[in-house]
Amino acid sequence: MEYLNVYASKLIPERELFASGHKACQGCAPALALRYLLKAAGPNTIVCNATGCMEIISSAYPDISWGVPWIHVAFENAAAVASGVEAGIKALQRKGKISKGKVNIIAIGGDGATFDIGMGPLSGLLERGHDVLYLCYDNEAYMNTGIQRSSGTPKYASTTTSPAGDVIPGQQTVKKDLAQIAIAHQVSYVATASTSYPVDFIEKVKKALATDGAKLIHIFAPCPTGWRAKPKDIIKLGRLAVQTGLFPIYEYCNGRYKMTFDLPFLKSIKYYLKIQGRYRHLTEEMIKELDEDLKQRYRWLETLARETKEAK
Repeated sequence: MEYLNVYASKLIPERELFASGHKACQGCAPALALRYLLKAAGPNTIVCNATGCMEIISSAYPDISWGVPWIHVAFENAAAVASGVEAGIKALQRKGKISKGKVNIIAIGGDGATFDIGMGPLSGLLERGHDVLYLCYDNEAYMNTGIQRSSGTPKYASTTTSPAGDVIPGQQTVKKDLAQIAIAHQVSYVATASTSYPVDFIEKVKKALATDGAKLIHIFAPCPTGWRAKPKDIIKLGRLAVQTGLFPIYEYCNGRYKMTFDLPFLKSIKYYLKIQGRYRHLTEEMIKELDEDLKQRYRWLETLARETKEAK
């Protein structure tokens, strides 16, 4: 364990650019995502942050947690504003108004701001190829405004707008595949990540920022409040989501897929579901359905990774 801690300390920069003392809930995984993001990006960074949990908890006047230039934008337009910032930086450098060199432009939105209300501007950013990293922190509902369902909410999860009842047992649609939507735009780099695997996430952020053009990272970030889970279980939930195949973490780089972990077997989804109140209504039949669907999708991703590796 001591060896692992020393190894991790060499990979994770010590400098903190996302200050502690913010107003996030105890055990908030999205706040961890922002902390790791800025450790990877460093101070030469501009952030465009959509309205949402992370904007609210980090910028309540007169305090702010951001140690880099930061812009709060409307719910739907983080990608559009980041596109404008990137174009403006290029214009100023071209005119000699500011020194030339790489400036990391990062747009941030939750699943509501990304999967739903901001999908159009995000598609525009990806299609135009702006040199911007879009980070979606995914806690699987609109947590800031009262735990309403989003199109990132998984099937059968109970939220305030998809409550579990006798007739309709929670969310009825499946979760959008954000990474595949981004890949369909033929961008150079897309990755999924988890706050429970910080070294992997930090390395993916570094790789994304070193890649020209538009890129997207979708990070799985459990919410103890909205998921009716204990704060102490948040890291466990993030790991179980990966180990069960529910949220596979992988990379898509220049047309090739690479699975982050080569899992010889997948754990039962029951371990993941049973420690969350939002799933306490599930029947054995529902659990079996979810388990079969996620394993089918996981094997599909494994096949893509194997085929692109063999094609190399």
